[in-house]
Amino acid sequence: MKYAIQVNTSPYASNAGLIAYRFILAALQADHQILRVFFYQDGIQHAFRYALPPDDEIQIGALWSALARDHRIDLVVCISAAQRRGLLCGDEARRQGAKDDDLADGFRIAGLGQWLESTLMADRCLVFG
Repeated sequence: MKYAIQVNTSPYASNAGLIAYRFILAALQADHQILRVFFYQDGIQHAFRYALPPDDEIQIGALWSALARDHRIDLVVCISAAQRRGLLCGDEARRQGAKDDDLADGFRIAGLGQWLESTLMADRCLVFG
């Protein structure tokens, strides 16, 4: 089965992102395919490079980055939601005169078109948060 996953809430306001992550791991172990994970609304906060939760908390950003690296999962951050919340990729950071991009490894910025494409290709679409 092919899944498209959307995460809408901040990792600090809800455990929906962690539940989505764990669902993805279980789906992969059952030989299902994850077409894309789309981070929307406050869910884009999962993609901040410099978010530093305390050592005794789950490092959800690092988990997402490892998932993308180890399983070639496409982690897409909504460009509109990201810009509203100050999350800039390298190109946009340079355009805005910022010194560094804020996007964590494994994530990329794109539009709602990528989410729509995922929903058309997937057997199931799940929204967390």
